[in-house]
Formats: sequence, structure tokens, C-alpha cells
Amino acid sequence: MQKPFWEESYLSDDVSAFGTDPNPTIVKHLHAFKPGGKVLDIGCGEGQNDLFLAQNGFVVNAFDSSPAGIAKLRRAASKQNIAINAWVQDLREYEFNQKYDIVMSFGTFHFVAKDDWKYFIRNAQKNTNKGGIHVMQIFTDVLPATPDIAPFVKGLAGDGDLETLYKNWTILESLSYIFDDEHPGAEKHQHASNKIVARK
Repeated sequence: MQKPFWEESYLSDDVSAFGTDPNPTIVKHLHAFKPGGKVLDIGCGEGQNDLFLAQNGFVVNAFDSSPAGIAKLRRAASKQNIAINAWVQDLREYEFNQKYDIVMSFGTFHFVAKDDWKYFIRNAQKNTNKGGIHVMQIFTDVLPATPDIAPFVKGLAGDGDLETLYKNWTILESLSYIFDDEHPGAEKHQHASNKIVARK
């Protein structure tokens, strides 16, 4: 059975599939996050965003469908003596049992059907504290899924889908863009993406 390219990277602590720095959007909007707030990261991968937020005093909860990714995040957190609650989870089966101040997801939702990720976002909105912030990024159908991820993609967003879902929130940033990407095992390629930062 074919595995996505990042699974091999997750097995090594010396190789990073998506870089070791936090996503620039997290850094840019850090000032708007509730100090010490409770974070939920969906599809956390190796957890570079989670390590950064935990180091900055946030209470971080993170899950991913990859056992290898979660194991790598736990090793990194342990090595840095950082407390992060990380577990293996399929987002389609996740049930909220608490409310959050920050909910984020980068490059994950398009790997489940559109109805599934829309349902998840609506549920996350209900389980976000007033004044809480969502940071969401998803690939769109402005460009077709590239060969490295096409076998796994199930629900590319339409351009503007995220804005529609957050129409009743205060939108701090909304972007529609195309970016270059490259990683081991694939030629340089492009993805179309939407990203939104919104406050409840």
C-alpha cells in the first residue's frame, strides 16, 4: 500500500518533512492569541507549531492520523522538556470534550471528504471560546492535486470555501494563493491554497 512521502521523514529525527520553524502565520498572529490559551492542532504532523506554542506558554493539544508523526513529536517534546498532549486520531472520529482558545490546521483537511472537514470546522467553531481564534489552511481545486499527494486527497476546497464558513466571525486575514513546494522524492511543484485567521 502506497504511503505519503512524509511518513518516511517522520521516522527520522534528523530529517524534517515540513521544516522545523513554526508556520509564519502563527508567528504573525501570536500577539492576538489569548496568553496561555488552550490550543488544538489538527493534523499536527511533526509538531513544529506545537513545540513553538508550548515554548511560548500555551497549553497544547495536538493529534494526527500518523503514529510515526505523533511519536516524533513526543520525542521532540521530551527532549526539550516541553509538555504537549499529542495523540493519534482520525479527525473524522474526533469528539470535542472541552473548549479551545486557538484551533488550527495546516494542509490537512483536503485529505478527508469535503463534507467531513466542513462538519469538523463547524463543530470546532461551537467548541471555541468567545474571542478564540482559528487558523486554517487547505489546498483548493484552483490547481489539481499534484502526483505526490493525489492518491490521498479526497476533498479539495473551492476557492473561498473557508471565508464562507467564517462569515459570522471577524476575519483577521484571508488569503487565496499559489505556492511553490518541493521535498524529497518529488520534483518542484505548486499547490493552490486558502488560509484564514478568524476570531469568534
